[in-house]
Amino acid sequence: MAARVARCSYLLWRSVVLNATPQHVQVKNAGIRDINNKTVQPSVARGTRETEDIQVHVPIDKLTVSYSRSSGPGGQHVNKVSTKAEVRFHVQTADWIPEDVRQKILEMNKNRINKAGELLVTSELSRSQQRNLSDCILKISAIIAEASEKPYEPTAEDIALRESRLEKTKKERLKQKKIHSAIKQSRRVDFD
Repeated sequence: MAARVARCSYLLWRSVVLNATPQHVQVKNAGIRDINNKTVQPSVARGTRETEDIQVHVPIDKLTVSYSRSSGPGGQHVNKVSTKAEVRFHVQTADWIPEDVRQKILEMNKNRINKAGELLVTSELSRSQQRNLSDCILKISAIIAEASEKPYEPTAEDIALRESRLEKTKKERLKQKKIHSAIKQSRRVDFD
């Protein structure tokens, strides 16, 4: 089972990496195909809300890319070649990201941001520098897509349903209190 899941994630990764252009990467809310060749969406929709595809444009020329020795797969290859990709960019000055999204990135990814205000993403999944760079860019685009999701605003129908549930809960609680009080009263009468 683990091998099938790994194969599915590899196929998703391969399709995204091979379709990427060198200057930018566009990521859609890509579906993963399971064993029966059915598409499984990685994000879970709440209630009746539909998920929307978010396209994120990440310009490579605005990122600082560096490579170092990896501890990932590759045997002795790891000791000879710098394949670990490290991508960083300054969040506050990233003019290619809207201001509200930048603020949300700062709030949601405090542990990934260094003292200089740079978002740091690393990857050492592969033996190839280019694949690790593509993986870092995918991670950045996922962070941006997650930060640019708009919060769910309840409709009038949702508010009415919530109020009716609350009213029903209050009535049920009051009914239980009355039953409990009646039982206590009957016990007091029996003891007196």
